[in-house]
Amino acid sequence: MNPLKQLKIIEKQSGNLVLAADWKKPWNVLISIMLSAQTKDETTIKISKKLYKKFNSLEKLANAGLKDIRSIIRPVNYYKTKAKNIKKTAQIIIKKFKGKIPHKIENLLELPGVGRKTAEVPRISVKTFD
Repeated sequence: MNPLKQLKIIEKQSGNLVLAADWKKPWNVLISIMLSAQTKDETTIKISKKLYKKFNSLEKLANAGLKDIRSIIRPVNYYKTKAKNIKKTAQIIIKKFKGKIPHKIENLLELPGVGRKTAEVPRISVKTFD
């Protein structure tokens, strides 16, 4: 799937088009894109909202119990691996990048669970990093 197509997420409840770039915080964009791989868009939106309600900061996500993350993201495909990658990615962003999502693709590719397609989506959405 091309990154632009992956970027589009349809929110069934309101009927509005929601882009991953519409999340308020850059880390939400990255985590939502990680969740979206091999998962229906409707599920990704629902689970992302639930995850960010429970863990409303990158620090809280980094310090969350793996069991807690898994229980929330269980409806997404490969939830066990994604939970581990999300937690580790949050920890790395805090430690190595001082809480900021890196701009360089080489740095994004260092994050667990972030491949080239996932890394390209936030770069397409430049407004997210302003």
